[in-house]
Amino acid sequence: MSMNVDVNQRPEPDALLQNIADYVCDKEITSAEAYNTARNCLMDTLGCGLLALRFPECTKHMGPLVPGTTVRNGARVPGTSHELDPITAAFNIGCMIRWLDFNDTWLAAEWGHPSDNLGGILATADYLSRVAVSEGKSALTMEDVLTAMIKAHEIQGVLALENSYNRVGLDHVLLVRVASTGVVTRMLGGSRDQVIDALSQAWVDGCALRTYRHAPNAGSRKSWAAGDATSRAVRLAMITMKGEMGQPSVLTAEKWGFYDVLFKGESFRVNQAFDTYVMENVLFKISFPAEFHSQTAVECAVTLHPEVANRLDEIERIEVTTHESAIRIISKVGDLANPADRDHCLQYMIAVPLIYGDLVAEHYEDSFHRGDSRIDVLRDKMTIVEDKRYSEDYLDADKRSIANAIQIFFNDGTSTEKVEVEYPIGHRRRREEGIPVLEQKFKRNLLTRFPAAQAERIYALCLDQDTLMKTPVNSFMEMFTIN
Repeated sequence: MSMNVDVNQRPEPDALLQNIADYVCDKEITSAEAYNTARNCLMDTLGCGLLALRFPECTKHMGPLVPGTTVRNGARVPGTSHELDPITAAFNIGCMIRWLDFNDTWLAAEWGHPSDNLGGILATADYLSRVAVSEGKSALTMEDVLTAMIKAHEIQGVLALENSYNRVGLDHVLLVRVASTGVVTRMLGGSRDQVIDALSQAWVDGCALRTYRHAPNAGSRKSWAAGDATSRAVRLAMITMKGEMGQPSVLTAEKWGFYDVLFKGESFRVNQAFDTYVMENVLFKISFPAEFHSQTAVECAVTLHPEVANRLDEIERIEVTTHESAIRIISKVGDLANPADRDHCLQYMIAVPLIYGDLVAEHYEDSFHRGDSRIDVLRDKMTIVEDKRYSEDYLDADKRSIANAIQIFFNDGTSTEKVEVEYPIGHRRRREEGIPVLEQKFKRNLLTRFPAAQAERIYALCLDQDTLMKTPVNSFMEMFTIN
C-alpha cells in the first residue's frame, strides 16, 4: 500500500519575499516628490494622532501594558510623557494615528492606510537613536524615517493594487504587518536573509477578519487594529534579529501556505516594480475625518448645505451616485451603534454636513447622534446608486478617482442641481490646492496638545524639508514630549 508523504526539503524563499527584501535592502530612493510627500504625510499623521488624544476611548489604550513600567532609552509616544519599549510604543503610536480615520489612504483592489506603518517605524527609530546616543554613536535622522515610510507605503500599496483581500474576508492590516516588518527589520540592521525570514513570519501569522469593520459588528477595534499590526511587526523583526528562522515557502507551500489556506489557492498579482509610486500618489484626508470612499460625498453635501439647510423638512428624497466600493463597504441602513459604526456609514456622513455644513470627529459621538433626530430622517430618504464610470475610474491607474454626486428633490417638485466631485482635495490632482490646507490642519492639531511656542517650533521644522531630514530622530521626538 502506498501513502502520500511530505518531501522535507526546504525550498528557496518565495519570489515575492525576495523581491520585497531586495527593495528594502538595496533600493536607493531618489524621488524628491516622494520625500516631500512623505514629509507632508509625517505631519498629517502625527497631527491626527495628537487630535485623537482628546478622546478617552483612544487614550485608554495609551501607556505601558503594566502600569508604572519604565524603559531605559525607551521610545517616546508623541503628545504624551510615555517612554516605552518599541513594541508597545508602536502600538500606542499606531493606535492614536488611526483612531479618527483622518489621515492618508490608499485605494485600489484593496484599500488601507500606509501611514499606519509609522507606528513601528517611529518607535523603532527613536529607540535605536536613544540607544546609539547613550553609547556615544550617531542617531538615525529623520531622512531615515522618511525613507522607511516611502518603502513601507510602496510595499503595502503595490500589494494592494491588484489583490483584493477584503473579497475573501481578510483585513488590510495584514499589509501593514508585512510592510512594517520588512522596513523595521532593515532598520534594526537585518541582512537580506533576515528581512526574508522576518517577512515570512509576518505572512505566516495569517490575517485578521474584517468582521469589526462591517455591520452588524462594526466597532472600535478598527481604530487599534493597525497599531496591533505594526507593533506585531516590531516584535517579529526583533525575534528574527535574535536568530529565529523563517518559513521560505510561506506563501506557496501546497496545502499549508498562505495562498492555499487563505487566498482560495490564487497567487498574488504584482505587476509593477517596487519604487515610489504609492507615496507619490497617496490620498490625504484633509477636510473631513471620514472613510475615504465618502470624502467627495461629504464635499458635495457641504456645497449643498446653504441651499437645503432651511428646507430639510421639505426634502422628499436624496439621490446619491457613487462607485461600487463605497456601496460595498460603507453604505448601510438601520441603527448605528457607536462612533466607529457612524464613521463608516455613507448616509450618516452625508446627512450631518447637509444639516450643519461640516463634518468633524465629534459628530460621530453618541451624545451628538442622540441629540439630533434629523440625521436618521435624512438617512432614510437616501437612495444609493452606482455609476459604472465612477467604478471604472476608481480602478484606473491614471485617474484613481473617488467620485460621488448628490442631488436633492423636494416635495414641491423642485430639486437642487446635481453636485458632483470626482477627486477629493487630498488627491494628487489637487495637491497644489490641498497642501496649504493640510499644513493649516497640522498647525491646528499641534495646538490641541502643545503651547503655542512649542507648536510653532515643530511646525517650522516640519515645513523645512532640508533641516527636517538632517534632524536626529531623538531630537525630533523630544519636541513632541509632554513632561
